[in-house]
Amino acid sequence: MSLDLSAVIADITATMASMEDRGQVATYIPELATIDPAQFGIAIATADGRMLTGGDADTGFSIQSVSKVFALTLALGKVGDQLWDRVGREPSGNAFNSITQLEHEQGIPRNPFINAGAIVVADVNLGGHEPRVAIGEMLRFVRYLAGDDSIAINEAVAASETATGFRNMALANYMRAFDNVRHPAELVLGSYIHQCAIEMSCRQLALAGRYLMLDGRHPGGGRVISPRRARRINALMLTCGHYDASGDFAFRVGIPGKSGVGGGILAIVPGRAAIAVWSPGLNASGNSCLGTLALEELARRTGWSVFSPPEDRG
Repeated sequence: MSLDLSAVIADITATMASMEDRGQVATYIPELATIDPAQFGIAIATADGRMLTGGDADTGFSIQSVSKVFALTLALGKVGDQLWDRVGREPSGNAFNSITQLEHEQGIPRNPFINAGAIVVADVNLGGHEPRVAIGEMLRFVRYLAGDDSIAINEAVAASETATGFRNMALANYMRAFDNVRHPAELVLGSYIHQCAIEMSCRQLALAGRYLMLDGRHPGGGRVISPRRARRINALMLTCGHYDASGDFAFRVGIPGKSGVGGGILAIVPGRAAIAVWSPGLNASGNSCLGTLALEELARRTGWSVFSPPEDRG
């Protein structure tokens, strides 16, 4: 029996609408604390060119740490595997903004998806330029991936995060003491914060993630990255994409994914689909509460877990 993906999305959207426990919105970035937690959206871009959506799939939200996937792609394009001399590839096992772990490991972040690792990636992408140049490059890249020039930065979110980003500034300065951040910390943080404040909808985010579904190819033609690099980014998303809850996400969902405290998750089913879910209420690990539940149900209904045998995949 063929999979009726539209019906699956409709069922999941209805289930999420009925959920009483929707988590708590992030409050340490004041602008995010004002967002209505009742919202939920899902969008799936399939390998055969379909786009299926449910709920608030066209509502824009701050992608926050989901941007680290695109930033990592750019940085690897600039310096290649030299990046791994400055950033590790192991799950953190600690909070996404841990200073203790960074001190223990002498300024080398555990992976590029925790804040310290993403700050090093932002330092690489800065490349001697002003932050406006680096964030302009990031914005053009995301627009190219999604095929949508309307994608922009939410300046109110960027300003809110700048005013409260003391821990990130501490991380950047600490790594600069180990020469693992080479530009002034305030310039690196300016680039990093504006990257996180990019606003997208689920539809736009799913479209932007298609190159990781397609082994590095852009669906419009040409290649974004090599197949080998696409597979490695997906591997990092599976093992490190949900901070210290990455193991639990792999156990429950089994799909490479990257979350953000804005409530978004980008998930990749290689060869099949790029999925974006969003609901601003977070669970205790700082990942979207309903987004995680929705992806778990989607994996169950479709057999899309990367650990499922081929015959079980819809």
